Amino acid sequence: MFTGIVESLGKILSLKSDSMQVEASFAGELSLGDSVAVNGVCLTATKLTSNSFWADVSPETFSRTAFDSLKVGSRVNLERAMAADGRFGGHIVSGHVDGRGTYSSAQKKGNSLEISFKVGRDLSKYMIEKGSVAVDGISLTIARIQKNDSGAIFTLAVIPHTLERTSLAFKNPGDSVNIECDLVGKYIENFVKEYGLRDESEKNLSDFMAGTFTSFH
Repeated sequence: MFTGIVESLGKILSLKSDSMQVEASFAGELSLGDSVAVNGVCLTATKLTSNSFWADVSPETFSRTAFDSLKVGSRVNLERAMAADGRFGGHIVSGHVDGRGTYSSAQKKGNSLEISFKVGRDLSKYMIEKGSVAVDGISLTIARIQKNDSGAIFTLAVIPHTLERTSLAFKNPGDSVNIECDLVGKYIENFVKEYGLRDESEKNLSDFMAGTFTSFH
């Protein structure tokens, strides 16, 4: 599990159809088998040097993510799996990307840069204003969202600290990014589909949700 708080910027040193080598400031602290989120994608360290690690990348991962837009020299966001005694500074991020978004535009506003991304309906249905989203592994808050028949454009207010410490500073309009939506919305959707609200006269949505979450205690 990850938090979406990027530890450091890494760099792609080698990229093949089934693996990648990533320069990482914390590589010397890794052990074989450790999980590292690379642009929000959970990968396993399979080989280590003092300043880099290798990870295998499956065809499924390439097909689901924006990894196919990476090249040698690309800067990537890195985060090690959360330690049991760590602080939870972002939100729950699994490292399992839901799909891709496209960098749409950016506009300076006060001390922040408002960046907008375009996504399809398969992703936009899990997004709400002031909700959480992971963009290339960065935990961010949706400032505004405009939904339409094909999906949505959502806007993030990115502070200077985030721009300085993440790959967002290297992104341009048209670039693809990895999107992981908030887990809570996906679980709620699954519960509703699985158990259904077959008779709204007998059970409304609020009753259903109350009973669902009570079962976790």
